[in-house]
Amino acid sequence: MRTWAIVLSSAGLLLLAAAPAQDQPSPPQDLPTFRVDVDVVNIIATVRDKDGRLIPDLKKEDFNVLEDGKEQPIRYFRRETDLPLTIGMLVDTSGSQWDLIGTERIAARTFFYQVVGKEDKAFLVSFDSDSALLQDFTSSPRQLTKALEKLVAQPTFGIYSGAAGVKLGQPASNLPPNTDPGSNPAGCYQLSTVSNARGTVLHEAVYLAAGEKLRRQPGRKMLIILTDGVDQGSRLKIDVAVQAALRADAAVYSIQYYDPNIYCDSSVDGLGNATLHKLSDVTGGHVYKVERKNSLEMIFSQIQDEMRNQYAIGFTPLNNLRDGSYRRLEVKVANANLSVPARQGYYAVMPDAR
Repeated sequence: MRTWAIVLSSAGLLLLAAAPAQDQPSPPQDLPTFRVDVDVVNIIATVRDKDGRLIPDLKKEDFNVLEDGKEQPIRYFRRETDLPLTIGMLVDTSGSQWDLIGTERIAARTFFYQVVGKEDKAFLVSFDSDSALLQDFTSSPRQLTKALEKLVAQPTFGIYSGAAGVKLGQPASNLPPNTDPGSNPAGCYQLSTVSNARGTVLHEAVYLAAGEKLRRQPGRKMLIILTDGVDQGSRLKIDVAVQAALRADAAVYSIQYYDPNIYCDSSVDGLGNATLHKLSDVTGGHVYKVERKNSLEMIFSQIQDEMRNQYAIGFTPLNNLRDGSYRRLEVKVANANLSVPARQGYYAVMPDAR
């Protein structure tokens, strides 16, 4: 098992904390600049009608691509079902997910066997108070399934409250007799008020998966995140995670999954949902929520359907300056009743000299 770590200087942390809120993130100066060849900008897009149904039969002439508001000539266009696919699956294994891991294993195993072919590859990451690479790139569903068995929710009451005799931050090994960290009958799970408490480092997991694993991979790239959506203790702001996904050309598909009976505060629903939309909307992915009428298995099936009904669009920017600036993208179709989820921008970074 490989555990990742985020190491930043104190000055870097201050810079991130002081960064002003913007509609689109600006890259902090203390983070690495990734090489991006902007001769051709590639966009993977899906098209949906007002009821959310996928539209698979459009042509090149139906699309318009705008960069910073200026229309760009489309150079490449394909309806993609067979481009090699690289998937990073990130699974929240913090204490709040205790009772959900078994269901996640079963659904993820089916997904891997149905999706990952010989030309595709995937990797698996768990994250709680740290991020761990459980399985590196592989085209073997068997290897991925084996790695899924390593998913274990962290048994800690670090941010639980209410259990008799249990103090905030007390490890599970010190719990009173007959206290179950999963069902937590004597208390409930609440968000920690300790600013540096590390419980669910969601931002760091996305940053590392996109930056270390996906950045140099070709073809279609996606991150699938299983989590309640609440970050606890990351040293990185969410904007930095979004930047990493954009630089990697990776779409983030977020699945909000949590046990509502385990939380003290119902605000986790809205808080987690807002966080996941920040990750997914800008990158051209999608946010799903596990509910009674929309099970985890059904959501994985919906993601598969989307992957089979995508459009690959490529254009050479009319603005050929490689100045590191953020370029806003918008993909439109003539039919106003259709929406086109696609990544909303990219960074025009000068390639490294070789």
